[in-house]
Amino acid sequence: MPWLISPHQRSTSPQAKSYTISPNQPERPAAVTLSKFNLPDLGNTPSTSEIITRHLRDAIVAGHFAEDEPIRQDDIARQFNVSKIPVREALKRLEAEGLVMFQRNRGAMVTRISEAELAQMFEVRMLLEDKVLRLAIPNMTEATFARADSICREFIGEDDVGRWAELNWQLHACLYEPAQRPFMVGLIRSVHDKLERYLRMQMSLSAGKERADHEHREILDACRAGDVERAVKLLDEHIAGVCQTLFEFLPSSR
Repeated sequence: MPWLISPHQRSTSPQAKSYTISPNQPERPAAVTLSKFNLPDLGNTPSTSEIITRHLRDAIVAGHFAEDEPIRQDDIARQFNVSKIPVREALKRLEAEGLVMFQRNRGAMVTRISEAELAQMFEVRMLLEDKVLRLAIPNMTEATFARADSICREFIGEDDVGRWAELNWQLHACLYEPAQRPFMVGLIRSVHDKLERYLRMQMSLSAGKERADHEHREILDACRAGDVERAVKLLDEHIAGVCQTLFEFLPSSR
């Protein structure tokens, strides 16, 4: 390896010199750019427990797990080819969302929601959604109405029951976002998530889809006209109607 010898003047003598030996470092080559290889963004890659949470949530909401049915961690871990640790983490997240509960000696089970609890959830929906809609209407724009119209068209043309509940939330969120109250909208979303499996049943076992589309468009028309009181009244009737229809189709054994 070649070396460089650099003289340094000593402070004690003008004639005396010391020498420092240092390696002759070659210039570093330019960094290789890998962007053309379509590298994944590992910083945004979901964790194993997040993936399991999403799949279990979808299965519960879609009714593949019945109320009070145990979710066996060994079986889930085997299906995902992982240890039980990320499965338990996923179940803890679902417990926080109200979809799963842990019982002594029985493990994780799908939560059963009583009729009284369902009624209270719809009451909470009315309280929160009325307030947010009142705040949102003055801030709505033509872009808001165009997006809401697009969601309505997609909703009525969709045959997948699983997409109905998703589009239903998208429409409600579209009308509430102009309120600029993300915390309140987040609370509303959490209630919708807990009710989603029942809303799917309500829309699939009755004429819920067509009725919801008609009521959504009425609410949207009132919002477009700037009629706050009418929009809120229609929203209350919409939520109460969903609750009543749902109770009519719930098994009498509940």
